[in-house]
Amino acid sequence: MTTASESPALPVTDAAPLNGTLTPDQLRAFSDAHRTVRQYLPDAVPAEHLDAILHAAQRAPTDATAQMYSFIQLSDPRLREQVAELTVNPHFATAPLSFVICMDVHRLNLFLEHHGYARGEWPGVAVHFGIGDAVLAGQSMLLAAELLGYQGCWIGGVLTNLEALCELLALPEGVLPFAGLTIGRSAETPAQRPRIARELVLHRDRYREPEAAELDGMQTDMAGITARGDWAQTLARYFASGGGMEAREVGLQKMLARQGLTPDPAGASTSSDTDGESVSSESVLKEAGA
Repeated sequence: MTTASESPALPVTDAAPLNGTLTPDQLRAFSDAHRTVRQYLPDAVPAEHLDAILHAAQRAPTDATAQMYSFIQLSDPRLREQVAELTVNPHFATAPLSFVICMDVHRLNLFLEHHGYARGEWPGVAVHFGIGDAVLAGQSMLLAAELLGYQGCWIGGVLTNLEALCELLALPEGVLPFAGLTIGRSAETPAQRPRIARELVLHRDRYREPEAAELDGMQTDMAGITARGDWAQTLARYFASGGGMEAREVGLQKMLARQGLTPDPAGASTSSDTDGESVSSESVLKEAGA
């Protein structure tokens, strides 16, 4: 187990140029230092570090300047234990910092109504951009933490008992958990996980279907993270017929409806300005400077 003084430092600060930019090699080294960590030293995160991490999160890009996300920081020990139990992720309770990262269009709707605007009907867009905002802000939070020498873990287990979690956190309509995020000094040294070939994720001008040999290569490239060397079998437990994601789908669809994030069966009306003319999203975004 690593001690606080032995906690791996990120290879950025010592050789970083004075102008704050990194060389390509330094950037690769920083990226390669990333690990998913679930075991943490008990060291508290100093207030100035947390403030800097949250500052970085709020500087993340956001659609139309709307900032459709919220962080639920878990501080109460009993609440942390409950969230850990509901999500089957014990590090919610043991990490120095624990968050539930949510998409949030509730605050946006309240703001518009407060200033005299009727609420629009755009649940699909809400999910699309709300999740995007939440991911961008949460990942900016994690990257900032890593730059300060911490490590973390994205937690998809918030979907395991989603309804109970929403009730526990008193989430109003328009707010939905996307993931959990834990942060702290690492107390473990997990191996670097492989990734599939870049040619499979980088498409030039048009989407390219992978060839059979490339699909075989994915199995080979990712074999090291599994006990039996069979990545397809590992993914099948989640995503194939009868896998865990089908069970999560039921709960997610239920909560999307409950949180007002599914289409109105009557259909949404076309947005219009005060003269009754259709308002294009492009003109709105241009005016907002998004």
